[in-house]
Amino acid sequence: MVPSDALKHTYPLEPWCIRETAFDTASHFLDETLFALGNGYIGLRGTHEEGYTGPQGTSLDGTYLNGFYESESIHYPENAYGLARTNQFMLNVPNAKGIALWLEDERFDPLHGTLDSYERVLDFRTGQLRRTLEWTSPQGRKVSISSRRLVSFAEKHLFAIEYDVTPLNFSGAIMLVSTINGVVKNLEAGDDPRVGSAVSGRSLVLADIEQSPHFSALAQRTVNSGFMLVTAAQTEVRGVAEVALARNGEYLEQSYRVAAIQNETVRLTKYGCYFTSRDYPDNELMARAKATLAIASASGFRALASEQERYLADFWRHADVEIAGDDALQQGMRFNQFHLLQSVGRDGKTNISAKGVTGEGYEGHYFWDTEIYIFPFFLYSKPDIARKLLEYRYAGLQLARERARQMSHAKGALYPWRTIAGVECSAYYPAGTAQYHINADIAYSIKLYIEATNDEEYLLNCGAEIVMETARIWMGLGHFDRQGRYCINEVTGPDEYTALVNNNYYTNAMAKMHLEFAASIAERLEREWPQHAQRIARAVALEEGEPALWRRAASCMHLPYDEALRIHPQDDSFLDKKVWDFANTPSDKYPLLLHYHPLVIYRHQVCKQADVVLALLLLSDQFSLDDKRRDFDYYEAVTTHDSSLSSCIFSIIASEVGYRDKAYAYFMETARLDLDNTHGNTHYGVHTAAMAGTWMGVAYGFAGMRVVDGDLRFAPVLPEQWTHYQFNVHLRDCLLQVRVEQGCTTYRLLQGAALAFSHQGQRVALTVNSPVKECQ
Repeated sequence: MVPSDALKHTYPLEPWCIRETAFDTASHFLDETLFALGNGYIGLRGTHEEGYTGPQGTSLDGTYLNGFYESESIHYPENAYGLARTNQFMLNVPNAKGIALWLEDERFDPLHGTLDSYERVLDFRTGQLRRTLEWTSPQGRKVSISSRRLVSFAEKHLFAIEYDVTPLNFSGAIMLVSTINGVVKNLEAGDDPRVGSAVSGRSLVLADIEQSPHFSALAQRTVNSGFMLVTAAQTEVRGVAEVALARNGEYLEQSYRVAAIQNETVRLTKYGCYFTSRDYPDNELMARAKATLAIASASGFRALASEQERYLADFWRHADVEIAGDDALQQGMRFNQFHLLQSVGRDGKTNISAKGVTGEGYEGHYFWDTEIYIFPFFLYSKPDIARKLLEYRYAGLQLARERARQMSHAKGALYPWRTIAGVECSAYYPAGTAQYHINADIAYSIKLYIEATNDEEYLLNCGAEIVMETARIWMGLGHFDRQGRYCINEVTGPDEYTALVNNNYYTNAMAKMHLEFAASIAERLEREWPQHAQRIARAVALEEGEPALWRRAASCMHLPYDEALRIHPQDDSFLDKKVWDFANTPSDKYPLLLHYHPLVIYRHQVCKQADVVLALLLLSDQFSLDDKRRDFDYYEAVTTHDSSLSSCIFSIIASEVGYRDKAYAYFMETARLDLDNTHGNTHYGVHTAAMAGTWMGVAYGFAGMRVVDGDLRFAPVLPEQWTHYQFNVHLRDCLLQVRVEQGCTTYRLLQGAALAFSHQGQRVALTVNSPVKECQ
């Protein structure tokens, strides 16, 4: 954990942007991540349009499409039945944002000549990446360059760039070259799975090329997964220009030579798009690309920019978290929320990966991070996006059924621990497939969603089927022991430094919740929608008596408790292990997973991340405050926080049990984890779960927000460093604003007819006629 006063903030502390005022090769790799743009589908790393010629290892010019992947067989030197057989990995696709600039015979390169001024801004309200600079060439020609880049939230396939060049001390020939570079490959992960993929070489083969004045397109196909990709761009230059086309293999150029006049601006506008056969038939892709670019061109960059601002204005109206008194946290909060919006799939077919669309870490896979860390932010800020994430899980239900059969479960569905299109991609089963809690995590998110939205249509058409099919796995996995307890053996909980254990507390507690929820859904269907109940029962082949058996297993669930220490053991054997020797572990040996064999770690009491402590949050009403404090104290002492998922959860529970300083320090690390690169690997991509954990830290932590069986509760505290904080919560067609100041919390009903909730245990009721309540 890094103390908040020890962090070095790279950028000026501004509330609605990050601003870079110098071009530096030392920070370039990190800047590419932080200044990335995306829309949940397209991701453009923040490399400049002109490319980069700096030192090797200081750049990864990546372009990514959420959900577009290549596949390959997983080869095991020692094989076993049921191991994951196919890996899927997100591809680095052709770079279509390239624009080269020539002044007579000199090519613009900020690392040559003199960069007289430079500024780049990622604006969270406009959704644009803006850059302005002045440069003097080695031969003395001086130009002003400004560019504006956006990736459209309204049209998921589209991005646009407006690029201006003004000669300041000369008149003469300027050439602008718009490029599509199809000669790309993925970053090789080496020994660190957090970095990239484990494959080398190219995964896309050329199928077709089209070029005409102002238009270029590449059609490529993946080698193994068989998907078609069309990358296309349309370029316009204002004024008279000589246009030329060129091609070098899969590198396409559109060149524009202009007789530039001193102090007069030459403008190039570029529209780019990506279409794949994951969305449309192969034979439609090129036509759709051309149509999209034609519409964008007819609208113009300014119209696209206005549309982008309107979308973001609506997003911030619902999602903004205002923090007064700590400029670093305010910037970090909005930076994180903006990147979450840029990363999340909104089409029901894609999800949100651990690195979003900013890098290739973890191969672009989706994890349980979505349901437990990221989903709450969207649920209570933009519930329409939350629903799309749940639709993605329904789309993968059949593959989850197939995976259950591979794992010898006669019934039910088992969701993969890591995946893109729904198959299990984890080659290391002790820390992957064994994390059966993924089923309960998904059920938990569905439970939150139904309680927060009353979306009966989703429950009847998707949710009920998922919850019941996944609940069945617990009956095939667990058993009643000789004492009548329901036990679940050989699983791995959230803590990846402890694997293949019996009765992991988090897993058992979440399974209990899951089984009870599944039984209640079955009973509610019979009571309220008997026709739907029959249809769903047929769809899942529900047998008579199954819901009752779920209830029985839940009521007998073994939830370990140590009477001597008065804590909840992480599993049956955790407290019997030797505590890791933290005092004699050098600081350069963290994270442990990169320096010690898994067995060395597994045989010790040491946690990578919150496990029992996470259960204290998700199942909050099942623990007393004293339980939470004792559990927190014990597990804090043995947790390394090597996972970026950890600090936010410890912050929330620290706040609840009254450890104000610890809560703030943990929260500070979470809020600026990427901006300050506290884990040292943000250059490979952002940490989306930690970003969402920042929102949780405010709402669940300092505001004490809990939703228990649909009942909304608050217990706000104000960190001494702040003068106030404010955020919104969507719940059942209502939008509630929560503002916490010294000695007073103000609740304001922004939309909806009426909303009732609790403040510090006291009931509060707001209506359209009485929309504001101040509470002490």
